Amino acid sequence: MSNFFFFLCLFISLLFFTQLLEAHDCNPDRCRKHGPLIQFPFRIINKPSSQKCSYPGFDVYCNNKNETMLDLPNSVTLKVNTIDYRSQQLLLSDPDKCLPKTLQNLNLSTSPFTFVIQEYYGLNDYILFNCSGSKRDLRNPVPCLDDPSYRFYAVDNDSYMDSLSLTSCTSFHSISSVPFSVFSSNDVRLNWSEPACSGECEARGQRCVPANNLTGGIMCVDKLKSHHGEYKAKITTGAAIGSFLLVTAIASIIYLCISFLKDRENRKKIEGFLEDYRALKPTRFGYSDIRRITNQFSEKLGEGGYGVVYKGKLSSEIYVAVKVLNNSKENGEEFVNEVSTIGRIHHVNVVRLVGFCAEGFRRVLVYEFLPNESLEKFIFQEESKKISLGWEKLQDIALGIAKGIEYLHQGCDQQILHFDIKPHNILLDRNFNPKVSDFGLAKLCSKEQSAVTMTAARGTMGYIAPELLSRTFGRVSYKSDVYSFGMLLLEMVGGRKNVDLKENNSQVYFPQWIYNHLNLGDDYWAHIEEGDLSNIARKLTIIGLYCIQWYPADRPAMKVVVQMLEGDGSDLTIPPNPFPNANATNLVAGIGEKHFQIELPLILENE
Repeated sequence: MSNFFFFLCLFISLLFFTQLLEAHDCNPDRCRKHGPLIQFPFRIINKPSSQKCSYPGFDVYCNNKNETMLDLPNSVTLKVNTIDYRSQQLLLSDPDKCLPKTLQNLNLSTSPFTFVIQEYYGLNDYILFNCSGSKRDLRNPVPCLDDPSYRFYAVDNDSYMDSLSLTSCTSFHSISSVPFSVFSSNDVRLNWSEPACSGECEARGQRCVPANNLTGGIMCVDKLKSHHGEYKAKITTGAAIGSFLLVTAIASIIYLCISFLKDRENRKKIEGFLEDYRALKPTRFGYSDIRRITNQFSEKLGEGGYGVVYKGKLSSEIYVAVKVLNNSKENGEEFVNEVSTIGRIHHVNVVRLVGFCAEGFRRVLVYEFLPNESLEKFIFQEESKKISLGWEKLQDIALGIAKGIEYLHQGCDQQILHFDIKPHNILLDRNFNPKVSDFGLAKLCSKEQSAVTMTAARGTMGYIAPELLSRTFGRVSYKSDVYSFGMLLLEMVGGRKNVDLKENNSQVYFPQWIYNHLNLGDDYWAHIEEGDLSNIARKLTIIGLYCIQWYPADRPAMKVVVQMLEGDGSDLTIPPNPFPNANATNLVAGIGEKHFQIELPLILENE
């Protein structure tokens, strides 16, 4: 191992001197004859000869018109008109000739460049308004955004809005920390402080080149002469001295090499973690961002007691579902539950929370967009409108839901109890893969905690486990979600068979009906679907009935449910009758005139 590091360090040292010898070869270049001169720290990335002359953040390229282009953070691309290396400034313009529109996405915090602040003026935040009607007496018009119906104006964020003529005007988007001149011309000036070539080289009539690519230093060379022989002689002398020092200090160099490799590996791990964390963490949007994403709430996807869901667009390829909660002054607990719970979850069968908005009394949740909407649409439709998914696809959907719930129970740092598993809260993506959604009623608890206590029932009538309605049935735990999943499974089976249970008696309880028919034997299931498909229907029914057993201890865990769904069902036996008596069944099912008058014992709730 020590020999390996010796030769590695020897190679690095030789490479160091070779880099010094070639440093002066970083010759200036241009995209076209009269274009700006490109020299260190800038480089043209689509010209191989400039690869060794790079400096982070100073890459430019030549477009198909041979114009010099610079990419800035957040996909902002501007044309480079001039570069002044003495003052370390460059003049940029927007190729689309609408700088205010382009700069709305600009963020220079991760860039080596800053705006050149003009005398008597600083950087301000502006809000763009689109105003209908005649021309307004506002300071900064933005004519490049105008159309026949609207005129656009930029208003300083520090202005007294009430004193301005903003009638029939709507906030369009905001631009942060820019000079006011961006609204009066299509040019903007940026400068850079590192590398500091203006004082080191340019002030002496020379130019910068990288001293070497290992330490990132700079050296000055004459603009008119390369001094190849002079520098070669100096480098040769340095190489001899360096080789002597290398032999006498080999132990120190090995130590430095090991430290360098370890440090680089640690930095890569940290950078990878930060990149993953940035991708996993939900984004906090402003309400103006929400309006822009939804195109002023133009396309409604659905509406319910929770609020309204709109379709939105983050980019040309990324669509989102934007849930605008109503009664936001009262639903603070549900909003916090949703963000804190789903914000830490990343599973293929759990819907992803892209971001949220909490601004004043407004509460908004932004999810990934799932084009096939909810499972409810496919299993509860009328026959004339029903879209047949097929038993095999229903089995895949059931397995995906079970894996999502199992992940909530066992896959996270804390156990997550959903408490509202039902078809409406199961969303389907483009390929009909299911995703568990709506965590407004969810609770977090440790994995070691065998039960939780509650002050009130949570969930939707018909899917609520018995123990959530009365402590006489047992303690509330993850088995409550198992019960809800079982009810969902039975509804998937019933909806697919299209059995009309309400023809003669509106009080028929479907799970009890299907349990009675399960005892008819295989001949009954065979007339529903022929061949192996009848086995799927029977398997889903038996698993559903195991999940809705009256007492939590008799229900399987979701891990066992997944294993049963993955099997062929041949070893599944009919479970015990899950319905102890008609009165208790009616209480849980919500059947009868007084099923909304449920009295619960007062139980302290662990948060």
